[in-house]
Amino acid sequence: MRDQPDLLGLGSPRGPDFLRTPPDSPTPLGSPPSEAPRSRRGGPPVRVAVVAALVAALVGGAAGVAGVRLNGATAAPAAAPPRSAAGPVASGRAEVAARVLPSVVSVETGRGNGSGFVIDAAGHILTNEHVVSGRTRVSVVFNDGGRAAARVVGSDAANDLAVLAVDGGRSPAPATLGRSADVAVGDDVLAVGSPLGLAGTVTSGIVSAVNREVPLGEGGGTTTALQTDASINPGNSGGPLANGRGEVIGVNTAILSGSGGSIGIGFAIPIDRAAEVAARIIRN
Repeated sequence: MRDQPDLLGLGSPRGPDFLRTPPDSPTPLGSPPSEAPRSRRGGPPVRVAVVAALVAALVGGAAGVAGVRLNGATAAPAAAPPRSAAGPVASGRAEVAARVLPSVVSVETGRGNGSGFVIDAAGHILTNEHVVSGRTRVSVVFNDGGRAAARVVGSDAANDLAVLAVDGGRSPAPATLGRSADVAVGDDVLAVGSPLGLAGTVTSGIVSAVNREVPLGEGGGTTTALQTDASINPGNSGGPLANGRGEVIGVNTAILSGSGGSIGIGFAIPIDRAAEVAARIIRN
């Protein structure tokens, strides 16, 4: 969940200092010029040197133009830089992202935004309770840019989870839920969501720890979570943490930071627990 971020002022550009001559200082040009020759009859100075220089410049310029025209007429056209024909780079992460992204939504509440993901064909969306706290209806934006109104079906503040519902006919295909019990430290993961309002953002990392005891939800108690170094920022809340097969193994919910931004320590509610809570909310 986030508020609108402040723009960062970058200040004035800085770089190496450049030597400048003060505007009221004489510009050094070498030795002072000698007095210009005067005509035999005492008239104004004869501008022989200036005229000679001007003529030389005109002649040289004409020769230069001719040279350019001659070279332009005879020079071969520049060859285009060689380009690779290998096609797209094969990436396991790209394939995982392509599987997960269509199921992910941005959640807009009017006071900020978060993330969520579709969990069934009926159009139910799982997100964090703190994303929709105090709301009965919100807006969701699908990965293809479509928008829909969503009803808050229910929430569980102790587990920081909530379920939304949109018309199933308008909902994208649900994400595939994995098993967080099978997760091991070092597993590759992708975090997907709308950090700082940037919808469809994917970051990668690993599972840094499992069963990490952290304070989540209301009541001041602690619960276990998956820890990851995949970059998570305000707005990622409620989005999926996916494994290397594109299966959701956690719900991104919190970061540990002294500055309010990601420092590589994020936490996700294990999907085994989240799925049970979601099923109970939908059932009741």
